[in-house]
Amino acid sequence: MRLRTGDLDDLEAIMALERASFAGDAWSETAMRAELASPHNHYVVAEQAGRLIGYAGLRAPSGATDADVQTIALDKTFRGRGSGRMLFRALLQEAAERGVREVFLDVRADNPAAQRLYASEGFIDIGRRPNYYPDGNVDAIVMRLDVPGWAASRASLSPMSENLADVGESRQNPPTSARISDKPGSAGAGAGAGAGAGAGAGAGAAAGAGTAAEAGACT
Repeated sequence: MRLRTGDLDDLEAIMALERASFAGDAWSETAMRAELASPHNHYVVAEQAGRLIGYAGLRAPSGATDADVQTIALDKTFRGRGSGRMLFRALLQEAAERGVREVFLDVRADNPAAQRLYASEGFIDIGRRPNYYPDGNVDAIVMRLDVPGWAASRASLSPMSENLADVGESRQNPPTSARISDKPGSAGAGAGAGAGAGAGAGAGAAAGAGTAAEAGACT
């Protein structure tokens, strides 16, 4: 699997995976185009044999000390191999390189797999958004990561000591949150929809904040 920066040339392939992963909750092509074009966002895509099999987005405006996980999705046939975690870590590494000190995300309360993934990377629960998701009055759990601490712990790990299990996808609600598609049998573990969710989640309501990551199948 190869990871690289995503851009507007990937829009068609990303939308195909977006619709497969999030079904009725998929972002519109217009929203995803805006996500990829925004100078405040960083998207990573995963390729296998020339085919896009996953993507993940981070909102981290220049000079900001906090950032939000916007979305994570992975083709269901590639889950369970560590690919989802690799995408997720690529976002966190980008945040560290941008000088971000805290990363926020929202995860579905009924998605324990995603919660375990995030907790295993150092995220902690800091709040709850009641009835946040529209597909069943499901709460969103708000989580926060201390980025310098995460980077230090990563530097101290040996490759052989890591657990690479994936947890699906994650994301917020359409252009205002992050998500990870985690519904049983769904293609993705969706993370949200878009435009800047995380930071607002932890601090309260950052401008343009979205929902957060739900990871259930991307491990």
